[in-house]
Amino acid sequence: MSDITYVRTAAGWLYVAALLDLYSRRIVGWATGASLAAELVLRALPMALRHRRPPAGLL
Repeated sequence: MSDITYVRTAAGWLYVAALLDLYSRRIVGWATGASLAAELVLRALPMALRHRRPPAGLL
């Protein structure tokens, strides 16, 4: 599951995307960016895949 939120900083808004493993209920990937775009979540996906290492063919 993924979610995007935003945080106000001195430099402006910072958007944060997080990927949650629903089985373990842990954040397994995240990314930050200056704009709210779909690519923000896509940048978090490689981190999640590195952390969970799904077997070949699962995704």
